[in-house]
Amino acid sequence: MSTKVIENEWIKLPDGRKLAAKIWLPQCAKPTPAILEYLPYRKRDATAARDDALYHIFAEADYAGVRVDIAGTGDSEGLFDDEYSEQELSDGEAVLAWLGAQDWCDGNVGMIGISWGGFNGLQLAFRRAPELKAVVSLGSTVDRYEDDIHFMGGCLLTDNANWGAQLCSILTRPADPQLRDDWRDNWIARLENVPFSDRDWLMHPTRDDMWKHGSVCEDWSRIEAPVLAITGWADAYINAPPALASNLRVPSKAMIGPWEHRFPHLAKLHPADFPSEAIRWFDRWLKREQNGAEKLPAYRAFIQEHFNPTKEYSPRVGRWVAEQEWPSRNISNRILFLGTDGLQDDATSGTVSISSPAHIGQAGGYFIPAMRVDNELPEDQATDDALSTCFDSAPLTETMEILGRPKVRFAFSVDKPVAQIVARLCDVSPEGVSQRITYRPLNLTHFLSHETPQALLPGHLYEAEIELNECGHRLRVGHVLRLALSTSYWPLVWPAPEQAIVTLHLERSTLHLPIRNVVEEIPPKNPAAIPPDYPLHVRQLRQGSSTSRRRVDESGQIVLDTFDDYGQNANPFHGMTVSSDVRMHYSIHPDNPASARFESEWNFFYERGDWQVAVKTEYSMTCDLHNFYLHRSVRASESADKIKVFEREWSETIPRGLL
Repeated sequence: MSTKVIENEWIKLPDGRKLAAKIWLPQCAKPTPAILEYLPYRKRDATAARDDALYHIFAEADYAGVRVDIAGTGDSEGLFDDEYSEQELSDGEAVLAWLGAQDWCDGNVGMIGISWGGFNGLQLAFRRAPELKAVVSLGSTVDRYEDDIHFMGGCLLTDNANWGAQLCSILTRPADPQLRDDWRDNWIARLENVPFSDRDWLMHPTRDDMWKHGSVCEDWSRIEAPVLAITGWADAYINAPPALASNLRVPSKAMIGPWEHRFPHLAKLHPADFPSEAIRWFDRWLKREQNGAEKLPAYRAFIQEHFNPTKEYSPRVGRWVAEQEWPSRNISNRILFLGTDGLQDDATSGTVSISSPAHIGQAGGYFIPAMRVDNELPEDQATDDALSTCFDSAPLTETMEILGRPKVRFAFSVDKPVAQIVARLCDVSPEGVSQRITYRPLNLTHFLSHETPQALLPGHLYEAEIELNECGHRLRVGHVLRLALSTSYWPLVWPAPEQAIVTLHLERSTLHLPIRNVVEEIPPKNPAAIPPDYPLHVRQLRQGSSTSRRRVDESGQIVLDTFDDYGQNANPFHGMTVSSDVRMHYSIHPDNPASARFESEWNFFYERGDWQVAVKTEYSMTCDLHNFYLHRSVRASESADKIKVFEREWSETIPRGLL
């Protein structure tokens, strides 16, 4: 079946602004449902290849596919303000209404997306847009404060700065001159008005109204559209699918595979047939076909096993399982006590002190794998374990299967008013290779609440809980379960201002494991492998590459320098050529958490014939005991002679507060 492609359609909003859309229409005699993806990631270039392949598949299944650039991004008019803002979501409601009114649409719309598009699909369902009848959300969150790229457990993630720098590089690129005669004036307006996003996020260090906006966990009952939620264990966004399956009142299904932060059919780790999963879901809720999608297991998961982890992509070991209901009666809570001899079945007494060098975490990998070209996955944790306080089980005499979110409950005292603790659960092979199963940090000033943290009184006894990230893992006989605790986890987590000593009081410190025991497995109904000839509509002119270099400089700083060249690609339909690269620098002195430093440099180049533009964004973040210091610069140029169009620098000082 042939597909009609409308390269650009203008969607006029109530205030007169126009959003740019690309549309794939099936050759049908009657109106069909539509599938919308609504992103700031530039339909004309950044997502063009993957969009064209995926939406042709949807069109062949009798769906109209629609990719819309958010206001102020790609080819759309207006100015961008912030992630998931009121402007973005009210514009999204207007887009849904426009789609429902088109003569080629039957009024039923589904939303799809990974990351940003996974977020705003849930958020628009929360707002009950009447045209939105079903959502497929991948790599997303239900809680913007607890489970996004900014904060985790009340700790500042270094990727708040990293993502702010990358977003700046996205927002400062021009529209396509083939679609916008005013592209240059609009480009200048974008450059002059680009928000200092990571500064704005950093000024909201607690779970306040800014973060509650767009967090669908604030009221689960608001979502009335059925949701299929998907992610992968190598992704950072792993908690949302089971949370949605547990809490929504409408049909909701969770699936977690081995994948990184990509659509499963495009993953480097065991690519799977995502398009068929999405089509089955939409057939059930947009076309009302009785295909049994509502009877799928509530939770399908790839249970991983030990696979000798490396930072490079390599095959995973494991099997698919399914739970018909979630929460499941197959999951029981096993309690292990933290003791001087490791993890044990009985409570003990005494104390253990934890104080880690600031650079621990070098084996933790990149926060969101798939953002780099390669070299971004967690490695053997043994080096980090050696710098941590570890509680080991005895070698297992029978297999142990975990599915859910382990918890660490503990009593503690501390010698500093601000401190953090990071818990990692690891599977240690008989050869000593330590594989991270899950982890999570906690800013100890948040021991009671993420909304109202309080400075800690040295020597005072507190109690806290860390609910680690979702995991699905099977430990083999002879392996050891390890709980590793540290007071730093660089560079994933920005460290507390001073090196603290956290004292655990063991008689009130426990590990709670969601143990899975099943008498008879049900069919997992896992997705099929993706065909090896899956098309990608792009012409690669230069292949990408990735390097990472760790070193110790002359002052004793532990340094990580990375470089990713994303290659050069040409769009075969409109001829635009795009290339980009990024350099990142992380450094910290083991004895001085306040020496932490992050730097990045993004470069983007666009050309078609005589039209050439380039954007360079540079960023740095440092700190001392009292403040964070942010600096960024943007330089834009045009023509082969790189004539300067715009250049500006910004600097900000933000008080640390209790970070």
